[in-house]
Amino acid sequence: MSITRSPVPHHCLGPSRAPALGHGAESVPTSTGAYRRMFPELPQLPSDEAFLHKLGTSCGAEASRFSANGKDDASGAAGWAFVGQFIAHDVTADRSALVGRADIEALKNVRRQKLNLEFLYGSGPTGEPYLYDVNDSAKLLIGLNDAGQAEDLQRNAQGIAIIVDPRNDSHLLMAQMEVLFSKFHNRIVDWLREKGTAEQTIFTEAQRLVVWHYQWIILREFLPNLSGDGLTDALLAGGSRYYRPAADPFIPLEFADAAYRYGHGQLRERYRVKPGDPPVPLFPDLVGFRAVPASRVVDWRGRGPHCWGGVGWSPRSRPELVPRAAAGLASRIAVPSGGEVYDGRSPGVP
Repeated sequence: MSITRSPVPHHCLGPSRAPALGHGAESVPTSTGAYRRMFPELPQLPSDEAFLHKLGTSCGAEASRFSANGKDDASGAAGWAFVGQFIAHDVTADRSALVGRADIEALKNVRRQKLNLEFLYGSGPTGEPYLYDVNDSAKLLIGLNDAGQAEDLQRNAQGIAIIVDPRNDSHLLMAQMEVLFSKFHNRIVDWLREKGTAEQTIFTEAQRLVVWHYQWIILREFLPNLSGDGLTDALLAGGSRYYRPAADPFIPLEFADAAYRYGHGQLRERYRVKPGDPPVPLFPDLVGFRAVPASRVVDWRGRGPHCWGGVGWSPRSRPELVPRAAAGLASRIAVPSGGEVYDGRSPGVP
C-alpha cells in the first residue's frame, strides 16, 4: 500500500484557506487581469481583410522558397524561441473569440501579471489535485510514454494532456518544456527532503525555489539576450519608462498582440530533437496534442544550430530572427480571420 509523504490535501477547503496547509499561496489564482492599450492616444493601424490576407500569403510564398532550401543562417540556441512562448503562456491567456474589432474592455486575461508558473501549478494540490501525485501530493504528476518512462504530460484515454493550459501541448517542444519544469520541481522536492525540510512546507518551498530559478533565467539570460545588457541594466536600475501601472497592473495590447510576436520570426524550419537524430520540420512532424513516444523525448542538452544550446543553462547567445517564416507557420499566418497577422488588428494596436 502506498504511503502519502506530504499531508493529504483537503480538497473541500476554499482556496483562501489552502495556504495555511502549506499548499502555496501563490498557487491559488485570486483574480484575473485586463488588457489595455499602453499608448491609447496613438491611432489604430488601418487595414482590411484583403490586405492582411495578402500580407500573410506573401509570407507563405517566402517561406516556401526558404523551406525548399532547407537551411537557415541563425546560430543562436534554437530553444530560446520556445522559452519565449513558455513565458507568454505564463502571463497571458485571452479566451475571447477573435473578431474584426475587439471590445478592449471586454478582454480578460485569465492569467495574473506575474512570472509565477501558474500554468504549471494551477491552484496547487488542494485546488487541482489531478495535477499531483496521489501518493506524494508535493510532487507534480508526470505521464508515462510508450517505454514506460516518466517523460510525457499526463493524458486522458484519448491522448489529451491533463494540464492547466492546453497551449502547452500545442507542439512537442512546449510539451517537453512543461515536463522539464515538472521534473525539476519533483527533484527539488527530493532535495528538500534530503535536507530535512518539514514535510508540511515541502510543496510551498519547492514551488518557491522553482519559480525563483525560472525568474532568474528570465532576468539574467532571456531578457539580456533579447534586449541587450544595456537596456536590461537600465530597467533594473530605473524601472520601466512607459509601463507604470502602479497598483492596477495590466497587459499592454501593444506587447501581447504586437511586439512580443517577434518570437514567430525566430522559428527554424527544422529541429533536431536529440543528438544523432536528423532535423525534422516543426510542422507537421512535431505537432502536439498527442502522446510523446520515447523516440521524441527532447534532449535539452543538445548543441548546434538546430538544437537547444542548453536553453537557459549555456553560455549566452542572442536569439536571432530567421530571414523568412517557417513553412508550417506560414500557413498559420495566412489564415483569414484567425492567423497571426489578424491578432494585432483585432484589438486595434497602432
